[in-house]
Amino acid sequence: MSASSRRPRADASVKTAPTPPEKVEAELARHILPSSGTMIGICTTLVGLVKLLEGRTGPSHVDEYGAMIGVAFLGSAIFSYLAIRLSHRTPHVSRGLERSADALFLIGLLTLVMLVGLFAFESI
Repeated sequence: MSASSRRPRADASVKTAPTPPEKVEAELARHILPSSGTMIGICTTLVGLVKLLEGRTGPSHVDEYGAMIGVAFLGSAIFSYLAIRLSHRTPHVSRGLERSADALFLIGLLTLVMLVGLFAFESI
């Protein structure tokens, strides 16, 4: 192989331009929206399964808590949808909505894990 037929290597010292914060935040909202929808489905499934098991195990509040967590994920999905829709017209409002969506999503995840842990150890 001759030196002239070799392809030049990419120079490691070449820096790429930083991604603007607005674009990074818009990308985050695009990830929160489908994930929130999936988590709403998981909460709905949890409520249905607990309702089926209540005949054998007796009443519990797990289904009610699961429904409330589903509402948190619904709020997260709505805020992230609005953040995507408003990102070009009002970026400052979009950033606030995206932060709210992110916070609700994390709260929903943490409370869902706590709920499932308590349910698994029959504390609820």
